[in-house]
Amino acid sequence: MADIFYGDLYYFVPTLTVLTAAIVLMFMSMYDRFKIKHFIYTSSLFLLIALGFTIADFGELFSTRPYNDLFNNVLIFDTYANFFNLLLISGTLLVILIGEHYFQDHPYFKGEFFAIIMFALFGMMVLAHANELITAFIALEIASFAVYVMVGFNTEDDKRVEAIFKYLVLGSFIGGFYLLGSVLIFGAVGSTNFTEIAAFISANSNGDLSLVYIGITLLLFTFLFKVAAFPFQSWVLDVYRGAPMLVTAYMASTFKIAIFSLFLRAFLQNFSSLINYWDNIVYVLAIFTLALGTWLALSQTIVKRMLAASSIVHTGYLLIAFLAIGQNIASAYATMFYLIAYLLSAIGAFGLVSHIISETKVRVTYDDFKGLAHERPFLAASMTIFLFSLAGIPSTIGFIGKFYVFTEAINAGFVSLTVLAIIATFVSVYYYFKLIAMMYFYPTKEECVSEAFNDKRISTYVIAFVAALILWGGIGSAIVFFVPIPNIDAIMEVSKLAVESLFIK
Repeated sequence: MADIFYGDLYYFVPTLTVLTAAIVLMFMSMYDRFKIKHFIYTSSLFLLIALGFTIADFGELFSTRPYNDLFNNVLIFDTYANFFNLLLISGTLLVILIGEHYFQDHPYFKGEFFAIIMFALFGMMVLAHANELITAFIALEIASFAVYVMVGFNTEDDKRVEAIFKYLVLGSFIGGFYLLGSVLIFGAVGSTNFTEIAAFISANSNGDLSLVYIGITLLLFTFLFKVAAFPFQSWVLDVYRGAPMLVTAYMASTFKIAIFSLFLRAFLQNFSSLINYWDNIVYVLAIFTLALGTWLALSQTIVKRMLAASSIVHTGYLLIAFLAIGQNIASAYATMFYLIAYLLSAIGAFGLVSHIISETKVRVTYDDFKGLAHERPFLAASMTIFLFSLAGIPSTIGFIGKFYVFTEAINAGFVSLTVLAIIATFVSVYYYFKLIAMMYFYPTKEECVSEAFNDKRISTYVIAFVAALILWGGIGSAIVFFVPIPNIDAIMEVSKLAVESLFIK
């Protein structure tokens, strides 16, 4: 019995480690003797432990429901959840380490912030394991409320206060749609468990499923809002602009991945027979998301807002992949690969900007980045790699991600939509390369010069590490093929295993 207990308990270790970290950091914040660096080291240590347990099962095909009598089939531990746990933990760790300089340079960051980000990660990890609507809602709200607090953490900044209220009100409002959708599904099925909902849909495929369709549509509203797709993208620019730079990075990358982890599971594992019902709607939404995101990105003069607007365009690419899943299961693999590519690129770009403005407060607009390559060539080169990846330039992981998404969309029959996405990609070259041109082809602005800039920091090394990963995901494995490091094919194989685990009975 003890062996069984500890065997089942093993699956909870990564999630419990993160929860323990949140509690430990919360108690540490009560004491003034702990500095920001202590919180960075402590949170990183716990994340590395959680990451170690996650990697231990990485690449193995499994699906289990430990303590099922206790949890009543509301949680699933499988290769799919393990895949997303790895991304979520890695994303959080990278944000904390790449923001080391930013955290220490801004005195409003206290120990409580690191406890909050751990609670956010805990909610997101539970979301990846959720097999029931209410459990997923609770996990989503834990993560969401933690993010709300992080957005407005600096209460002395008017932009922060405006951002948190806008995000809180709209987020709470959209949460009502999720609950209403859950109620309608429960009214039709008599259960909120994904497995039982799927069984009901299969048994009544020729019956009246109107309430189920309406309920899932309302759930889809929540998904579209959280990933900032049209017509729910209006909050993005103001909230991303008002939030601290690293919180913006976290929202644009890690939090977005957590949302996809839930809805990909739901539509692949449980609602697959109904997914084509929303094809026309998602098709139109993808078009408007790409078009509006591109227009917003082109019209920005502030780099942070440009990156925020471009995240809407990347949501459009992911919607195309999401749409193609109904016709081609391989699109799910492409979606998961693209999430990895975007995670690295977004954290790198936002994180590097936060690193720069920690020394020079005026690095805000395009003009402020003029001559950065002459002043800090390493940072300019790293930023170029991140922007290349976001734009989908060959030799980066972003190019490979777009290639997979566009290829699978064409195979699924969405040729016109793919052509539009390719056009949006070409247009993105303009607003990404505009920043590169500012860094390399213009003299440095005097007010932006910082002679005492210290490049020997943790954040600098993490920036270099992320840049190296982006290049490795693009061409590295093809050039240095003899190094035993996972390459593109290995990532795709793990993605396939993750999807296959959803169908283990």
